[in-house]
Amino acid sequence: MKRRAWLTLGAVVLGGGGVVTYAVASPSAGHGAEGRAKRPVKIYDLALKGGAIGERELPRTDTEQFSLLGVSWTGSTKRLHGTAQVRTRSVGTGEWTAWQDLEAADPLEDPEAGPDARGASEPLWVGPSDGVQVQVVHQDGSTSTGLPKGLQVNLVDPGVATAAETKAEPAAYVAEGTPSDSASPADSASPADSASPGESVTASAPASPSDSASAAPSDSASASASPSSSASQSASASPSATTPSAPPSTVPEPPIVSRAGWGADESLSPDPSDYNADVKAVFVHHTDGTNDYTCSESPAIVRAIYAYHTQTEHWNDIGYNFLVDKCGTIFEGRKGGVDKPVLGAHTYGWNRESAGIAVLGDYTDAGATDAALESVARIAAWKLGQYGADPAGTVKLTAGATQTNFFGTSFTSGTAYTFNRISGHRDGYNTQCPGNSLYPQLPTIRAWAAGPVQDLKLTSLSGAALSGSTYYTKGTITAKWSTTTPGSLISKFEVLVDGKAAATASGTATSASATLGAGSHTVAVRAVHQSGRNTTTAALTVVTDTTAPTFTTAPKLSLRTGTVSTTAVPVTLGWKAADDAALKSVSLLSPTTATFGPTTTGSSRTAKSGSAATWSMKAYDYAGNTRTSSPSFTPVILQETSAVRSGTWTARSSTNYLGGKSYSSTSKGASLSWTFTGRSASWVVSRASTSGQAYVYVDGTKVTTVDLKSSTTSYRQAIWTKTWSSSAKHTVKIVVVGTSGRPTVTTDGLVYIK
Repeated sequence: MKRRAWLTLGAVVLGGGGVVTYAVASPSAGHGAEGRAKRPVKIYDLALKGGAIGERELPRTDTEQFSLLGVSWTGSTKRLHGTAQVRTRSVGTGEWTAWQDLEAADPLEDPEAGPDARGASEPLWVGPSDGVQVQVVHQDGSTSTGLPKGLQVNLVDPGVATAAETKAEPAAYVAEGTPSDSASPADSASPADSASPGESVTASAPASPSDSASAAPSDSASASASPSSSASQSASASPSATTPSAPPSTVPEPPIVSRAGWGADESLSPDPSDYNADVKAVFVHHTDGTNDYTCSESPAIVRAIYAYHTQTEHWNDIGYNFLVDKCGTIFEGRKGGVDKPVLGAHTYGWNRESAGIAVLGDYTDAGATDAALESVARIAAWKLGQYGADPAGTVKLTAGATQTNFFGTSFTSGTAYTFNRISGHRDGYNTQCPGNSLYPQLPTIRAWAAGPVQDLKLTSLSGAALSGSTYYTKGTITAKWSTTTPGSLISKFEVLVDGKAAATASGTATSASATLGAGSHTVAVRAVHQSGRNTTTAALTVVTDTTAPTFTTAPKLSLRTGTVSTTAVPVTLGWKAADDAALKSVSLLSPTTATFGPTTTGSSRTAKSGSAATWSMKAYDYAGNTRTSSPSFTPVILQETSAVRSGTWTARSSTNYLGGKSYSSTSKGASLSWTFTGRSASWVVSRASTSGQAYVYVDGTKVTTVDLKSSTTSYRQAIWTKTWSSSAKHTVKIVVVGTSGRPTVTTDGLVYIK
């Protein structure tokens, strides 16, 4: 008498990092540690009973745990002319899913498979589930005789087989055993306990995986277990007499998880492998089912498909040569050697000259991830590269069956037809596979696999600045680039200086540095695809310049017109800068800051009187060379009282005057003279509607007549200025003209720069 022990789950947070793992709690019967660590693949076959006319069904039924299912029937060459739909109950949530269609698989014509081979739908991964409901309806719904005999729903529990999976049991399951044993999960009861009355229920429990099934994946392509048979779906297939050699490929082999790595039970495929002469093309598939799986579940998905193909459809092995999950992990499929032309069972009528790659998931409405596309491109390029085939090219394949593909193209057995080297399942057979969203991604796979590198762009040059169409550098540059081709398919990048490689970087790099000698150069980036095909960006002109800019005219301060105060004297800062290559800018660093373009030579500023200030300026060229000039200047205010007077002058007091006082005169010929040593001077006066004119003499020579009349009254106005090329001793003399009707001249002093 068997006893049932429910195994429950406990969530354990490890290390405070928020990582949740699940551990199987001890059952009531006391399972041993080894029994809890692993459990074998199990398949449950539940017969469908007659429903309405033209239907077969299985009402909602509680079951043992399973994660993948399909519908199968008697007769491997018979097709299901109808629709099979399923819904399942999640172990995790207890909720029932919506109805999901099962896609019909290719018919199998393989004399090696034996008389018990069954027709079947494609398997559907649903995740850990413990309930199922099924309905199969004939196309026209008119007669039950249109449905094949022996309809079953086949439930697959992929078990736990790899070391990684023993650390994270996905869900609880029911284990049964006799009182005298250790209640190993391998002794699980059939689902008959929970089946509806009148249903035919059987259970098959394949032998436990061998000890090597949990071994780490081998880096060698020959890491597969002993050879197995490959179920051919080509009418022209015939077994190879000997195992072929493994030719070297033109591109590197990508990392591949071996059959041992995903936990293949090799007892399910004991027959020897069958081989093709070569691989002329690759057919891309999807496996259907959910895309919400975690990539840690991928080995279990592969294991479940393997069990479904061998135990439900009674094939000799899993049908695909390779499988790829959404994270880009590549799994070895049909055994016989990943580097050999193993005959698969994936594309009816075309298996004899091709290999099959399946992407885990359903890509009808959503495209495959870039990681998956990248890995499909890598494995396709490697396999085709073993036989010198261009992944972007076409090839003639000989039909092994008379049939029609998804697009309505008819094929006749024994006739050659043109295919892309990388084609979709639907190109060779009437199926939606690999889905309406993955199929349009095949051109991307072809381009990535074949090369050259796509959309290569030189995005920037660090260490260099652009002026016009030319870059300038002091010598060392860093080129940065981008491309849409994944780095795993790129052998290397090269920075070309004058057409020669000056720096080399890996295929995953996005930048590299190079040092350029003096003079003008061309710089480009070349990408070398793993196929050897090259693509190069447009060349940029880069000039190496190590000479600093110069100030052809050093910064100089000169007085300008405007309002004067003791804290703000109006001045003009002037300069001229140049560079032998390309001047970029000039900056004022002190006593304040400003930045000017390369053609600017002056700026209006203010300076504090009586204080020496350093006017520091820095010139920059585009290469990054600089030159600094830092002269010092002091504006000095000479009050009117310090002047040498002649004639009559009257002192006036007001806060509007510099120092609070000024001199005013209406006497013709009255004068004031200031003597100083400096390079620039300005006369400061008051202006009004009654103001008159004055003569200005410099070093004894009359230089101008200044009219002080103004419609508005203003004070402290620098109305006349004079600047010399260098500092020297000068005398400025102001003489009252005695203008008729407005003779008044009111002076507020003289400002000079020393």
